This record gives sequence, structure tokens and C-alpha cells, in this order.
Amino acid sequence: MDRHATDPLFQPFTLGRTTIPNRIVMAPMTRGMSPGGVPGPDVAAYYRRRAEGGTGLIITEGTWIPQANASNDPGVPDFHGPAALAGWAEVLRQIHGAGAAIMPQLWHIGAAPKSDVAEIYGDRPDAIGLPIGPSGFGAPGQPNGRAMTQQDIDTVSEAYVRAAVSAFEMGFDGVELHGAHGYLIDQFFWPGTNRREDAYGGDPARRSRFAADIIRAVRAATAPDFPILLRFSQWKIQDYDAKVWHSPQELAAFLQPLVDAGVDMFHCSQRRFWTAEFADSERNLAGWTKHLTGKPTVTVGSVSLDLDMTVSVYQNRPTAITGIDELYARMARNEFDMVAIGRAMLADAEWAGKVRRGALGELRPYDNAMLAALD
Repeated sequence: MDRHATDPLFQPFTLGRTTIPNRIVMAPMTRGMSPGGVPGPDVAAYYRRRAEGGTGLIITEGTWIPQANASNDPGVPDFHGPAALAGWAEVLRQIHGAGAAIMPQLWHIGAAPKSDVAEIYGDRPDAIGLPIGPSGFGAPGQPNGRAMTQQDIDTVSEAYVRAAVSAFEMGFDGVELHGAHGYLIDQFFWPGTNRREDAYGGDPARRSRFAADIIRAVRAATAPDFPILLRFSQWKIQDYDAKVWHSPQELAAFLQPLVDAGVDMFHCSQRRFWTAEFADSERNLAGWTKHLTGKPTVTVGSVSLDLDMTVSVYQNRPTAITGIDELYARMARNEFDMVAIGRAMLADAEWAGKVRRGALGELRPYDNAMLAALD
């Protein structure tokens, strides 16, 4: 049975100039399978299969901005340089041909020591250049690299803008800034890694300035209706139980400068989407963010799977498929606007189509072995 007419997951959604055919997003997942930073035909086919499977919006794996010490893994794709951009142009062509929208996720790891997937696969070559971060800490109490000067901040911000302009000029449907999981932008958000005493450190609003300035600059360099997304999280790869904002008031103070700067949508990363963010409310992080800002949000976190990422991936335990009634209940309450699917879509390119048919029993469960190939 095709549930398109009544199913909230399959209603179109318009964000700026982009109309997305449904509310299902492929979550960004680092794969590390672009040798020399260039996405090849296998990468294009990998994303195309998800679009053909019914996914409305593809958010690519994190891509390196044009800044030497942005990266720590030569297999992660660049979003700069003729060869890498030519590869992304082919990905874009195939995704649009399959009827989906696509946005690159722009990434700088900052002072984080290595990517999450690199921890699974083992050590990878170090980045070119000394790691940099707001205060030179990869995690609270763990120095790594050096603190950024104002010149560093300006240079990195310009690199984000150059990457975003490339996406805009190529015809991508927007961009997402990776401001989650303990990487560079998030290192400014996190008090444990941001010990600055200038305009970029201190209270939640000041810690959001670095991201807000990038958003404002991307907006000025692209167009008023070019979608800009920001992904953020409480949890970090350095600390899965981290809590940056302890109340709705703190979260609101952090979010408002980003809204003022022109962000279009927040992608709110949780380990389990059904977890309440604060006491006295069932709202999750995406729900609170939408409630506080009025901006549309994307929720994510173990949708249709019984184990969260930290258990299934890092403890190497197989997952089982669950129902999605809780997701539907929250969408019916208008708690958030879209849902991102990560491991479940890595396991099954046809996740969206099977859910649309009501065929959850046909979904493939996730297993860590799936990380080894672009299926």
C-alpha cells in the first residue's frame, strides 16, 4: 500500500529555493572511500541508490573545506579542487536525475585527533599542519595543537565560504555546516574546548559567534534563498555523555545568534531520537530547537534500530529492526520537520521506499561489516 497521501514522512517540504519531495534525509556518514579526496563512480552510485530508493534529501558525508589542517583522513572527500569538484558534479547529476535533493556537509575537524570511522579502521595519516582549535584542546583537559588566532579564524571562515560558494555555483540544493560531535565548530560551542576570553568565548551566545559569522558570510556570498543548515549535538566523539546546554534558557541563548545570522534549518544530532532533552517535557533536541526558534529542524538518532551508534558500532553488536510508531507520534505533534536516517539507510538503500509501502519487515538490519563497502 502506498501511504504517500496521508503519511507525514512523504509530504514535500520547501526550504528556501529547494523543494524536497519528502521528509526523509540520508544522514551524513563518514565512509573514507574517496582516494586522494576524490569521490569516484562508486561514491556516486552509492548515493544514487539511496535517492532511487525514495530518500528525499541526501546530506553527503563530511567533506573537507579548502584549508590544510581541516582533515585527518585522505580517504574522506574534499569539497575543493578540480578533481574532487568534478566528482561531486557527477554525484549531483545522478542525484538530481533520481529526483532527490542533495547538500554537501562541510567539515573541519579542528583539534579533534581523528574521525569517528578512522577509530574503527585504525590509525590514518595525520593532517598536514598542526591541529588548531579555539583553545588548542581536542577534549576537555586534553591539549592538541594550538589555539586559533584571529587570522586563523578569518582564514578558516573564508574556507567555509569558498566551499559553500562552490556548492552554490554547481547547483547543489544547499549546504550543511558540521557543527556537531566535537569537531571544529562544535569545539567553539563546548566550554570544555573553548576557554577563550575574547568575543568567541564565555557564555553560550558568545560561543556561537564563530558559527554565526560563517553563516552570515555564506549567506552574503550565495543568495537569500540558498538553504544553510547547521548540524549540532550535545554528545561528542570525545564524550558521548557530554551536555553543553543544561536548560532551555541556555539552549535558546546559544541558538538565537545563529537564527539572527540567517540559518535556515537545524539538524539536531542525538544518539536516540526518542530521548527527552530536558526535564518536564518529552521534546527531543530537535523539538526544543524548533520550539525555541521557530526554525524547521531535522531529528536523527537510531530511527528503526534497537541499538544506538555507540553500542552497535563501537561494541560491534548487530542491530535489529524496530517499529517507527514513536517517530510518527512525534511528527503528528509537529515536534520536528524531517528525519535523518543513518545506519539503517547504510544497511538498506531502499529504506524510504519500504517504509512508504509499510514493509518494515523487509528492512535489512545494520551490521558493522557494512562499513567496509559502498553498497
